[in-house]
Parts: sequence; C-alpha cells; structure tokens
Amino acid sequence: MIQSLLAPRETSALRRSVKRADRPHQLRAFGLALPAIVFLLLTFAAPIGYFLLTSVKNPEVRETLPQTLAALTGWDGETTPPESVFTAFASDLSQAKRSNTAATLGKRLNYEIPGMRSRIMSLTRKIDHLAPGMIKAEIIATDPAWADPGTWRVIQRNVGSLTPYYLLTAVDLQRNDQNTLTRIAKDQAVFLDILGRTLWIAGLVTLTTLALGFPTAYIICIAPARVAALMTLLVLLPLWTSLLVRTTAWVVLLQTDGIINQILMALHITTDKMQLILTRFGTITAMTHIQLPFTLLPILAIMKTIPPAQMRAARSLGAPPISAFWRIYAPQTLPGVAAGCLMTFILSLGYYITPALVGGPRDQMLSNFIATYINRDLNWGMAAALAGVLLFVTLSIYFLFLRLVGADRIRLG
Repeated sequence: MIQSLLAPRETSALRRSVKRADRPHQLRAFGLALPAIVFLLLTFAAPIGYFLLTSVKNPEVRETLPQTLAALTGWDGETTPPESVFTAFASDLSQAKRSNTAATLGKRLNYEIPGMRSRIMSLTRKIDHLAPGMIKAEIIATDPAWADPGTWRVIQRNVGSLTPYYLLTAVDLQRNDQNTLTRIAKDQAVFLDILGRTLWIAGLVTLTTLALGFPTAYIICIAPARVAALMTLLVLLPLWTSLLVRTTAWVVLLQTDGIINQILMALHITTDKMQLILTRFGTITAMTHIQLPFTLLPILAIMKTIPPAQMRAARSLGAPPISAFWRIYAPQTLPGVAAGCLMTFILSLGYYITPALVGGPRDQMLSNFIATYINRDLNWGMAAALAGVLLFVTLSIYFLFLRLVGADRIRLG
C-alpha cells in the first residue's frame, strides 16, 4: 500500500536505503559463518572436486610419449606409421625406462587395449638394444600388434590432458576406431546394470522402511508417555551402534546355522535350512534395520505436531475411522514422509559395508565397485567416474524430488 503511493524513483531509493541499512547485519552474519564455510570448502568441496577431476585427467600418454605424439601429427591413421614415429616411440620408451614410468603408461593403455601393459613392458626391456634404422621392423617383430594402425590411433587420441574415456566407460559407452560413440559389447557392459541395481535396492529399502516406520511412528505418537519413551529408545538404539557391528550381527543371524534358521526349524515352518545370507533378501533386511530410524524420526516429529482433536472432530462429524485417518491425518504427515524417504533413499545409494558382508555377487552396489577400483585395481580415474555418475544421479533425484514435492513440504521436524 505504501509502495503504491510512492513514485517509482522514490521506491527504488527506499529499497537501496533498506539494503544499505541491512548490509552491516548481513556482513556480520557472513563473518560469523565464514569459518564454517571455509572449513567445508577445504575438507569437503575441494577433495570431492579434485577427486571428480581425476575422472577426466589423462597425463600418462601425454607426459610419457611427447615425441611420439608429435611425430603422429601428420599420420593418416589408416596405415602403419612410418619409421620416424617408431624412432620417436623408441626414444620415449628409453626415457620412460630410465624414469620408471613405462609401467604407468602400459597400465593406462591397457584400459583401452587389453594386453598393452605386457607389450609395453616387454618392449621396454629390449628398447636399448634396437638397431638404428631398423627400429620399426624390430618393434613389429616383438609383437604384430605394433603394426596395427588401431593401436597407434588409441595412442594418438590420448594426446590431450583430458579424456572422456572413464566417464564414457562408466555409462557403458566407448569411442571406436572412427572416434564415434558406440555401446560396449553386451558381455562387457555392466555399469548401467549396476547403477540400476543400486537404484532398485535403495528404492526397496525406502519402501520397506516406510511400511514399517509409518505405523510404528503412529503407535509411538498415540501410546502412553512411558511406552512411547521406551519405543523411541528402541528405535534410536541402532544409531548408537557402529554400522559394522550392526551388519556383522545380521551376518550371525542370517547365516545357514544362524538363529533365524534355527527358530524357523524349531517352529516347523521349514524342514531345510534356508539360504538367507549372501542374498538380496539379506541385503534388504539388514539395510532396512539400519535405515529405519532415518525414515521414522522425521515422520514421528511431524505426527507430534498434529492435534489429536482433529481426529475426534472428524469422528464426531460422522467420518469412519479409516476415512478420517487417510483424509485428515495422513496428508498432514507428508512433509515428514517426504523428508524421511528422501534421506533414506540417498543414504542407501552409497551403501558399501552391508552389501559387501550380507549380499551376494548380484547384490553389490555401485559403491562396492568404486572401492574395488581404488583399493585393488588402483584405477582412480574409473573410481572417480563411477563416483561422479552416482553423485549426478543422486543430485538429479534430489532436485527432481524438490520440484515434484516442493522444498517447503520437506520437514525434519
């Protein structure tokens, strides 16, 4: 109303004055938050950014074969390179032998051409004994693969310091000899299947925790104070125990001679011991137990804010109990349901210990393969690419969820 009575110029001046008046308070608030912002940037954002940069870094070929890449500049890519390329290649390998970088080069090229590491290492051992003027013939004599133009095309396309190889492989794509994108062969395309499995398991765990957590939260909410306090304690108890301890406990429970099988046979529910460990059932069960509090607590916090008088009013107006619950009570719990399900789903996407100990080979999630590439294969580029894909999918689901549900409807309490 006041702004409508002021001229546009006066309105703009008033806004600037208000902003100037608020600026000291904003700077003071920013100064108080600055240590936390710097801490998060140094310990969280920077390491993640550097790790993701590893998924496109490609220094091995460029640094180890500079003369070879320069000699390949005018090569047609269709025939075996000329003698000058092989001479430059021998010179680079001789230098790599002295600097102990040949193994790194062979490992990098082996990702794209199987067997390249052994070829590089075998040739490096002989490189100082090649006769001048006969280098091309002698290199080809060690292995016919050196006469294949496809081998040199792979070396040539790694001239850049950045490469899309790891990211393409993480989504089952590759560049062929014509430098066009193609699908990886079906018997080698595994990562999209693993990503789908990860999303499927995370979704099942989310639905299971919701099915168990929603009625449990409602019972806690309407129970007497002492009973509610005891039930809440039982819900919180898993959070006070190490994740590894909880998962190991499920290994004991689910194994062939475990407690669950003994109880089932004692009750004559089954006559044979069931395979519960190293199965999808065991993975879902253990993950549900661990994630249940993360789904239940936001729902419980919202339920405690809903006045009980609403249900009594609906009943007094003639609404049946079930209809009153689903039309009056349940819609008001949606902010807690949204927050709990989103938290559980995102946390479940990154599970590593539980599937590794309780699940079978077909239950391993994307994080297990990231750990394998880091710890066993020492392939940081592939690990970073898979982590980048998982991060992208997680953020996409998060922002899609916010778009569909609305950020104002997601509440933790």
